[in-house]
Amino acid sequence: MPAGPAAPGGLVIVDKPSGMTSHDVVARIRRLAGTRRVGHAGTLDPMATGVLVVGVEKATRLLGYLTLTEKEYAATVRLGQSTTTDDAEGEPSGGSPADGVTEEAIAAEVAKLTGEIMQVPPRVSAIKVNGQRAYKLTRTGAAPELKPRPVTVEEFRVTTIRYVGKFLDFEAVIRCSSGTYIRALARDLGAALGTGGHLTSLRRTRVGPYREADATTLHDLSERMVVTPLADAAAAAFPRIALDEADAGRLSHGIRVGVPEGAPPGTADAPVAAFAPDGSLIALVATDSGRLRPLAVFASS
Repeated sequence: MPAGPAAPGGLVIVDKPSGMTSHDVVARIRRLAGTRRVGHAGTLDPMATGVLVVGVEKATRLLGYLTLTEKEYAATVRLGQSTTTDDAEGEPSGGSPADGVTEEAIAAEVAKLTGEIMQVPPRVSAIKVNGQRAYKLTRTGAAPELKPRPVTVEEFRVTTIRYVGKFLDFEAVIRCSSGTYIRALARDLGAALGTGGHLTSLRRTRVGPYREADATTLHDLSERMVVTPLADAAAAAFPRIALDEADAGRLSHGIRVGVPEGAPPGTADAPVAAFAPDGSLIALVATDSGRLRPLAVFASS
């Protein structure tokens, strides 16, 4: 399919299909949007489906400032078998029959994996070890010993359980912090129960404020690009400051300006969106010594 006409800058909330990497999705959006200036926030594994936030043109500069720290997933876990990747894409690597595991035993171990926990990332992951990706080291036979990292699992709720021969499959809703590996939860739960375990399906239903109801499939995007305009995306994601014409002009050139009376404070970690009188987005800003310091300027100079 030839590239379409250049799309306006903004956010595209994609419903990623299984079997594609997040980079594959970016490559597809580049073709559909008619620009190479496309990026994504919050990587999804190839097996996973669901919400992927993609920025087009100037909106790529928004991605690093979006608050996408909380994520929600619908997961299916199989107890009774471990795999080399902790998910269904890996080779079987052991396990014990899980047909005797009770719902009470699962609930007890799930409770231990809820809250603030220390988690060892999967060896087949994009974590860097001495400058190299863990999955690349693993594939060369030099699997790294990864250190546990603090993550937060706000909710780990089992919704259905079914026995399939010697296996036990259960579905769960998981709400967690950025950086949490759902594959690792499946692995650790299986280890705690003595059966082994791995993830068989995963769908991200929410990342930050963006939900699956907001997402569009690549098939539908190929028919019509659904782009949230830059100004609308910023207004929805950040507190807002209204500037007068003079200050909007100065800020658009990267010059600090005074903080309007009653304006919400912004920081480098939690910026504020500054708008011109005509509603156009000028910049993301932080308050610094009583003045607005531009973090990312979007207005054309």
